[in-house]
Amino acid sequence: MFYLRWTKLAAEPCSLPSGLSRIFVDTENGRLELIAAEPPSSYVGPRRHPIFFQHGGMGQAGVWIEWMSYLSQVHNIPCYALSLRGHGLSWYPSFISMVWFTTKRALANDLVSGIKYVEGKEKTEVVLVGHSSGGGLSQIILDAGDVNVAGLVLAASIPCYGSLGVYMNWWKMDLWFTLRMWKHFLHPNSPLSNTYLVKRAFFCDTKPDSEVDAFAKNMSHYESFLWPLGMMLGRLVDVRNVVRRISGWKPRSCRIMILAAEKDRLMSIKQMYGAAEHYRGGVMDLIKTKLDSQSSDHLGDDVSGVRFRVVGGAGHHLQNDVQWRVGAREVVEFHEQL
Repeated sequence: MFYLRWTKLAAEPCSLPSGLSRIFVDTENGRLELIAAEPPSSYVGPRRHPIFFQHGGMGQAGVWIEWMSYLSQVHNIPCYALSLRGHGLSWYPSFISMVWFTTKRALANDLVSGIKYVEGKEKTEVVLVGHSSGGGLSQIILDAGDVNVAGLVLAASIPCYGSLGVYMNWWKMDLWFTLRMWKHFLHPNSPLSNTYLVKRAFFCDTKPDSEVDAFAKNMSHYESFLWPLGMMLGRLVDVRNVVRRISGWKPRSCRIMILAAEKDRLMSIKQMYGAAEHYRGGVMDLIKTKLDSQSSDHLGDDVSGVRFRVVGGAGHHLQNDVQWRVGAREVVEFHEQL
């Protein structure tokens, strides 16, 4: 199937399972789609920190439906997922405006608006889960001091030290990348223009093609070039600033989790582990200044309060791949120990 489109996504909402609902958050630019998942009405325990999910490039809030249903209905954790402008049912800039003039900062502002809405509704900080380029945005807003969060999960995310290596991996994986881009008149979705390319970039080899096609039909029709380009060169964030915007640091708990996918052809395990090491250094700086220089072994088995986990067999879209339950359970375990 061929996926390139030059007009905005038709406003056809994906169906939501029981327990999930759709909200729209008003901003000065337009409305943003927010999918919410509440625990079952029979649940009578304490209200827990909500989890806020942020999709990556070409994505939308619906990519989190499986995880949100599992976390909210089985583990009683309220969940929210945002569609940035130009994605899902959020407001759509024109092709030229989105592709050439929408910056990563503009998209980060959408993320901040979504989080602040949920904070106001829930009266508490969120646990922020960012995937791919959405993980990059998650780090950017914390580095800038826009919000505080109760925990941070970077799932197959752009590393804190920049994404040049990620796109080098993509070019190595797809030798026709550049020529195809010119053939498609520099359309930003060119690297994901058919079933084979989407599957190779996002999923493991055993993912059925029919499911890949169903996933691709909900991808945004065009994407911002300035979003990935703005994360490519140089350091993305100062990890010390990110760590300081995460609340509740205490002995024997982890507040950051780096979640890698074993078969990810874009964000390798080596790159994700490197990001974990960077954040461990940032947490140690915090320990020296705020926890009276406690040694790392006071923080349990996950050295320096940063948990690193690998989802075996999964591709880049680990939340939508065959092994999605494995990653979801890792998020539950991380949330439980906060």
